[in-house]
Amino acid sequence: MSIRRRTLLQTTAFAPLLAALAHRAQAQGAPFETLKVVTGFSPGGTSDTICRRVAAKIPAGYAKTAVVENRTGAGGQIAIQALKQLPNDGSVILQTPMSMLGIYPHIYKKLPYDPVADVTAVSLGCTFEFGIAVGPSVPASVRNVEEFLAWCRANPMQANFGSPGAGAMPHFIGALIGKARNVDLKHVPYRGTQPAILEMIGGQIPAVSGPIGEFTQHVNAGKARLLATSGAERSKFAPNTPTLVEQGFKDMVFAEWFGFFLPGGTGAEVVARANGALRVALADKETVDGLALMGLEAKSSSPAELSALLKADFQKWGPLVKAVGFTAD
Repeated sequence: MSIRRRTLLQTTAFAPLLAALAHRAQAQGAPFETLKVVTGFSPGGTSDTICRRVAAKIPAGYAKTAVVENRTGAGGQIAIQALKQLPNDGSVILQTPMSMLGIYPHIYKKLPYDPVADVTAVSLGCTFEFGIAVGPSVPASVRNVEEFLAWCRANPMQANFGSPGAGAMPHFIGALIGKARNVDLKHVPYRGTQPAILEMIGGQIPAVSGPIGEFTQHVNAGKARLLATSGAERSKFAPNTPTLVEQGFKDMVFAEWFGFFLPGGTGAEVVARANGALRVALADKETVDGLALMGLEAKSSSPAELSALLKADFQKWGPLVKAVGFTAD
């Protein structure tokens, strides 16, 4: 028997043992060659940018390199669905907005994933709030939401607003604002916030509901006016803009977050190690400053805190979706 053949047989025979030893070494802290951070959205977007900033700061003790993998389609559903077939050793981490797990179950009759069983919470990634802005087709005298709604009543053919997509949180915020004052605000969905804003500053639609950070450059350039923000307190990214609550819209406090998840059933040791790596990356000054430029606040959490946050948002959005009466099917 040749040495090469004997070596091959020995390697094959010991493959299970070698795999077990490798897994044990990984559990004890041996770094991965490559960490994949998966997002369900295309390159250049907010989710993708967050992933790339975090991946760049993953400590070398966790992974020698970290790359972003874009599994786009179905509004972020494909990436979550794919998680079920991905390894649960910590070498692949999903990043997703809350909506895919906390709102989608209320608007889709059937999802290709279980928002509880198919994911394991690791850490919060960042939080952000929303704004309502108007463009040049709305008179300059309109400076707040009540005045915008009054203008909509007087101009029912123009009473509409854009958002980054049907079923996204900004869609529901705009709909709930109109519902609160019995104004029929028609929703115009776009494939992203920027396309909606470009139509707004071009005069094709009067208003847009979207993440605060998406409006900043256009507000600073005098092409849009931010009427309100959606947080419990004024946003540090738009401190001169009053919140919806300040403007008399009781209980209208809305915030979104991006979180990091491993496949469902991942072991506690693997989760703890991934959590530690993400906390390091999210605390890095370049990560914090980079996300702030986008109106995002870098923020990590324990796995238990993220699980509790998701559960609370899931329960919050069920009645709100029902009140709006929207379904995606």
